[in-house]
Amino acid sequence: MRRYDAITLFPEMFTALTGSGITRRALERGLYQVSFHDPREFTNDAHRTVDDRPYGGGPGMVMLPEPLTQAIAQARQRQADALGASGPVIYLSPQGTPLTHGKILELTRLPGLILLCGRYEGVDQRLLDHEVDEEISLGDFVLSGGELAAMALIDAIVRQLPGALNDAGSAQEDSFVAGLLDCPHYTRPEVFGNEQIPEVLLSGNHALIRRWRFKQSLGRTWLRRPDLLAQRGINEEESRLLEEFQEEYHRKTRTEA
Repeated sequence: MRRYDAITLFPEMFTALTGSGITRRALERGLYQVSFHDPREFTNDAHRTVDDRPYGGGPGMVMLPEPLTQAIAQARQRQADALGASGPVIYLSPQGTPLTHGKILELTRLPGLILLCGRYEGVDQRLLDHEVDEEISLGDFVLSGGELAAMALIDAIVRQLPGALNDAGSAQEDSFVAGLLDCPHYTRPEVFGNEQIPEVLLSGNHALIRRWRFKQSLGRTWLRRPDLLAQRGINEEESRLLEEFQEEYHRKTRTEA
């Protein structure tokens, strides 16, 4: 059992995670729990204020440290009661370390996580310095809040949990598992829009199919994410497969030109 506690002003947003698809089924199977802690519950004024103007001026508002500190404390206590210890506090932030498949696998091994979902212009830095263990980013762009990022993180983790997918092999064939992008996929009908699926997929020769799929993964990564190839590296056999893909690709593009 894994437990994920989200510090959020909008817990209702997480129904997209808990109410549909793989993450709903995994929740029903008892593979994980998700709980929410609203900083508004830890305010003392009539307006339940959780933000204020930034010192030094400027646009927007900054989330107050006091309500967040108490919400995190509650999440830590609830996790400790349920798991024996609380997990790290992760702040979903565009300034964080970019999320990768390797990081997802690392987080999957932890029994609990506390996910801090920021809003407005951000969170008081003093809270981040004293309460947050790590900052994680989905990429070089800005969202309206951390809820979508937290849901993406939980979704990516949950699909790695044993029993979450109906076919356990599916997660092992995802993009990035082998440091490469996934190969293209096809289904019925065999001919669609005058285009037929690759003949090798109809051959029944599983060795040839595996070879073709791996070659396509190498080629697609070369085309779309050459940085991944440079980071991963390829051996002599993979290099031959990639050269084969490149010859086929250039031949096809010349024919279509």
